[in-house]
Amino acid sequence: MAMTSDQLLPLVQPLCPTVDEEVIRDFLSRMDDEYLTEFTPADMARHLALAARLDPDHPSQMALDKRADGSADLIIVAYDYFSEFAVICGLLASFGLDIREGRIFTSAEPVTTPPARRDARPLRSRAPRKPGLARKKIVDLFHVQPMPGTSLTERHDGQMAEELDNMIRLLDAQRFQEARHRVNRRLVETLDRTRGRFVGLLHPVRIDFDNRQSPTDTMIEIRSTDTPAFLYAFANALAMRGVYIRKARFQQIGVELHDRFLVRGRHGHKIEDAADQQELRLTATFIKQFTQFLTWAPDPAKALDHFDRFLDQLLEGGRTGRALDFLKEQKTLATLARLLGTSDFLWEDFLRRQHANLLPLLETYQHLPLVRPKADMVRELRKRISSVRNDEQRRRALNQYKDEEMFRIDMKHLLDPDSTLVDFSRALTDLAEVVLDQAVRDCQVKLAHTYGVPQLDNGQPCPFAVFGMGKFGGRELGYASDIEVLFVYDGAGHTTGKQSLEHSEYFERLVQEILGWIEAKQEGIFHLDVRLRPHGSKGSLANSLAELERYYSRGGLAAPFERQALIKLRHVAGDEALGQKFEEHRNTYVYSKSDWDLASAVDLRRRQVKELVESDQVNIKYSPGGLIDIEYGVQYLQLQHGHRHAALRSQNTLVALAALADTKLLPRKEVESLTAAYLFFRLLIDGLRIVRGHAKDLVLPPADSEAFVFLARRVGYTTESWEEGAQKLHADIQRTLHLTREFFSSRFESV
Repeated sequence: MAMTSDQLLPLVQPLCPTVDEEVIRDFLSRMDDEYLTEFTPADMARHLALAARLDPDHPSQMALDKRADGSADLIIVAYDYFSEFAVICGLLASFGLDIREGRIFTSAEPVTTPPARRDARPLRSRAPRKPGLARKKIVDLFHVQPMPGTSLTERHDGQMAEELDNMIRLLDAQRFQEARHRVNRRLVETLDRTRGRFVGLLHPVRIDFDNRQSPTDTMIEIRSTDTPAFLYAFANALAMRGVYIRKARFQQIGVELHDRFLVRGRHGHKIEDAADQQELRLTATFIKQFTQFLTWAPDPAKALDHFDRFLDQLLEGGRTGRALDFLKEQKTLATLARLLGTSDFLWEDFLRRQHANLLPLLETYQHLPLVRPKADMVRELRKRISSVRNDEQRRRALNQYKDEEMFRIDMKHLLDPDSTLVDFSRALTDLAEVVLDQAVRDCQVKLAHTYGVPQLDNGQPCPFAVFGMGKFGGRELGYASDIEVLFVYDGAGHTTGKQSLEHSEYFERLVQEILGWIEAKQEGIFHLDVRLRPHGSKGSLANSLAELERYYSRGGLAAPFERQALIKLRHVAGDEALGQKFEEHRNTYVYSKSDWDLASAVDLRRRQVKELVESDQVNIKYSPGGLIDIEYGVQYLQLQHGHRHAALRSQNTLVALAALADTKLLPRKEVESLTAAYLFFRLLIDGLRIVRGHAKDLVLPPADSEAFVFLARRVGYTTESWEEGAQKLHADIQRTLHLTREFFSSRFESV
């Protein structure tokens, strides 16, 4: 029969003479009979000595005893917080310790306070009467085995104790997500360094629920093959489902783990509903298995959070058949880790809203090329649209196709190691052209019902054309690129309907309709940008060919930068003859022998640096030596020499760079360096934008930040030490900025 706390008090008190009697009495009275039975008075005295040292600045205490066989016994005493056991298990695994067996105990609530859930607000504001009083505590005991390459040195143990304190302080501040992110980061970096040692997380797990053993808690019994990090993966899965672990025992029998957890559900009660148990069984198993693949994720915590919510949606939608079978495949989990740990906007804009379409896409994306024939896309899109009945359904069908195909392209580029930036840009550009052309057709049909069709004064139909500008015109689209466009109609006239409109008004309405027809989910993602039209935001949305020819002429109103911008102009939709006519005018105007005001152009570049770049930031596009120094430098040379060399008259920066080498206007070695720098900057910009899908994400995070580490992983700097990868990226950025700055300043800033 177990001794009571009162009977144990005189036995324990002499063994910890520095601990106040009230603290000892409080500690013993709040531990359950199992604790009081299993431990000797000497053990309890040791736990009490650790507990007595707890305070808000030191919320955990740790003691480690080494065994002769190289293993060790670890005691952790700390204040109690929700998800704490998962954090501790993850931390031990990240420090190279394999948990072989252990027990965890949680003290009861103080009798002076009402019962609380483990995820309730921390008790920091309730000042204890004496150190160690009035707060729930945990006593966790582990038998651990150092993994190969891990030494239990004084430095190792000290770093582990310090990091444990840091983690628990985060829990105390209710920064649960941050604590999870931090432990995930540490653990997955360890997984990266020890590939092959964490195999087995995919082995089957048996999970049984028993509500008969305790009046207040549900017992979960687990049988699984023993693997390092298993306890972290499973405890983390329970924490992510809102399950509070009050007590646990885990041990290895042969090659199997036998674990027993006493838990309570989200609302502090037993988990008794069979459906709730099955949901917990499924999600805990999948999250545990998904942990094996977090090394594929640039941001492991992001991947785990998104995966948890993804499972929620699958289960809420009742998709537990083929979907869950598909999730059991290792390749699927690796793919999801990469996707879910890379981008918030991919999750928010597609995975969250259209998760039912994700698994079919994961199955089929490998079989479709990154760049599909445009004819195939046109045929597929028109087939979809032909099956709907009204304008709103047509618009919805077009945008759904756009979203699905854009996600497929993004996913293919992200996951296919053979995908190149050039092919990625081409795929996005082709999609934009197909969607834009169909939108023009649909909007023309819609307006024809009310206004008829536009007709020139000579009675002929009035052609209409769309031109790409900027990255769209140059076939250089990337993640979150906007779609810069210019709209042109052939000339004056009226529409043929009963509500006849002059062309200036009709084409204004047509463009407004097109701009509303194509949905942009957030700034940058397929947003149609018309700011490069004559007179900017004050000008008409559509212009006649004659108006454009006057504006873009030697005596016209176009500013020097508008002449430069016209380099990128390319016909993308609508009437081909009209498109060719305006492109020919562009060539005559842009590549004429008339002087190019280089001094004004360089002054504009200086103003960009002053107005768009903060002094303590690196903007990959606008900072000195950034991407725009390559783009502008190439365009300056095109303007200066394009009248003599037709090969320079390309909308694409890389093609123009190659032509500069072929015409010997730049040394080939310098062109090779600038080409590499251009691709490097584009890679970085895509790496910045893919997180939020925001076109304005161009500023590098601080080089010593977690965000910079994850950026390095997103763009391929996946060294064993994540800090080393980030340092290498930082060095490459500085080198490339210097190289590009030298090119631009030496050739153009001396004017």
